Amino acid sequence: MPDLAAKGPELTDRTRLALLLAPALLLLGGLFLAGLGLTLLRSFRYMPALGLTEPDLAAYVAILTTPDFLKSLALSLWIAGASTILAASLAIGAALLLRQTFPGRAVVSFLVQLNLTVPHIVGAIGILYLVSQSGSFARLAHAAGLIATPAEFPVLTHDPYAIGIILLYVWKELPFITLILLANLQTLGEDHEAVARSLGASRWQAFRHVLLPMILPGLAASSALVFAFAFGAYEVPLVLGQHAPKALPVLAWQAWTDTDLATRPEAMAMAIVIAVVGLALLALVARGLIAGDRDAP
Repeated sequence: MPDLAAKGPELTDRTRLALLLAPALLLLGGLFLAGLGLTLLRSFRYMPALGLTEPDLAAYVAILTTPDFLKSLALSLWIAGASTILAASLAIGAALLLRQTFPGRAVVSFLVQLNLTVPHIVGAIGILYLVSQSGSFARLAHAAGLIATPAEFPVLTHDPYAIGIILLYVWKELPFITLILLANLQTLGEDHEAVARSLGASRWQAFRHVLLPMILPGLAASSALVFAFAFGAYEVPLVLGQHAPKALPVLAWQAWTDTDLATRPEAMAMAIVIAVVGLALLALVARGLIAGDRDAP
């Protein structure tokens, strides 16, 4: 029989926490659902102001049969996926480093967290001024005689592989994932690894089979948030992206701001696709975390 008396304080704390968060969650949830519902209606071409009163799927058919949409979708998946994988991989190394005690650790920790306060659009403009073919690095390379003209500098912005966009997202999201992993590592301590090492495991084996599974929930949750953000944000691809194909959020934004109001349903349909992809990923991660908690002893 479970010890209900022992669970009593825990249940009380959870109830108290739920009650404290309820007003904010209801407000934010209501605003989110209202906006999502309105966007969904407009994506079904229900816009009485434009004389559209018969909902249909014409907007979805139009975008799904358009090559530009499919190319933009693939580009956005590439940007979000590459940014997330690189940021998560580097964050693991940064968290493991900052977990140790060494001279200058406080300085390194400060530098890792420094760019958390920098807005994405400011970082994008900084990347543009630094690594574009007319930027500071290109001019310095030309002045040093490494290249004949600044135009010979590698194309890192407005390029087909979205290198500049990925660099910006990795630079911005690396501290976010690092702080979450570092908090997990500090909570876990080093006892589990010490036991594994005492049983003959190498440093890599202790990390791969003991530490990584323990930090995986935090890594998965933070990476999913980074992916959803990178997939749905438009300001950085707008500044650093190429003219065609555009990232999907940029394509949706341009369709929404088009002077032809007939493109509004298609813009809303693109927005719904972006939302569905992000929500589906977050739901899968949440489901995996819940299943992991149930399987845990």
